[in-house]
Amino acid sequence: MFAIVEIAGLQYKVEQDQKLFVNRLKGDKGGKVSFDKVLLTVNGSTTIGAPAVSGITVDAEILDHVKADKVIIFKKKRRKGYEKKNGHRQSLTQIQITGITGFDNKKEDKKAAPKAKKAEAPAVETTNTDSETAE
Repeated sequence: MFAIVEIAGLQYKVEQDQKLFVNRLKGDKGGKVSFDKVLLTVNGSTTIGAPAVSGITVDAEILDHVKADKVIIFKKKRRKGYEKKNGHRQSLTQIQITGITGFDNKKEDKKAAPKAKKAEAPAVETTNTDSETAE
């Protein structure tokens, strides 16, 4: 069982008890967060959202706030004396997925509301227009 969920603007494939690093989230260490923008779920059957699957939430726990490794940006134009060195460290949050909830409700909804048969549209007869009969 897994889900594809949008967290802080990026899409992640998540499973139960998985640890991952995401862009910095609000909340304290040890706090709980919930994500409701689930794009796809697979639990025996695949459910694709348009744009999101309703009724499914992904619950997670914040383990730590960390910084990524430093990335060095170095710009240089040869023979011009131009050199610029810059660095960046991305702020990340380590989370652990505690559960994907809402699957039980989806199964009950399918059983409670059987598919309604489509009503057949009556056949429409075409009639000759005046231009066709004038021949």
